[in-house]
Amino acid sequence: MEIQIKNRYTNNIIVEGDYKNIKEAVEKNKADLRGADLREADLRGADLREADLWGANLWGANLWEADLREANLREANLREANLRGTDFQGARIKITQKEELLKSIGIIIED
Repeated sequence: MEIQIKNRYTNNIIVEGDYKNIKEAVEKNKADLRGADLREADLRGADLREADLWGANLWGANLWEADLREANLREANLREANLRGTDFQGARIKITQKEELLKSIGIIIED
């Protein structure tokens, strides 16, 4: 299947090729996915260890049980992403993303 992943800011193609699915395309190109538009992508169980997802749009993506250890998630949009069971050990985010991340994994923040 022909897969194309574009940069969410420039609309330039950053990944293009023949892959089984979007998950395979992302796993094979995880070192350079800065700004990738991965809205609603099915990435269940993906191996994204040390992935560079700086500024990526992961809105509504299914990252259930994905491995995001040591991933760069700074400025990434994780709103409404399914992050249940995801391994974030050593992942990097900005302080401004903490509430969004906690909400995405189902943690309710109360005063």
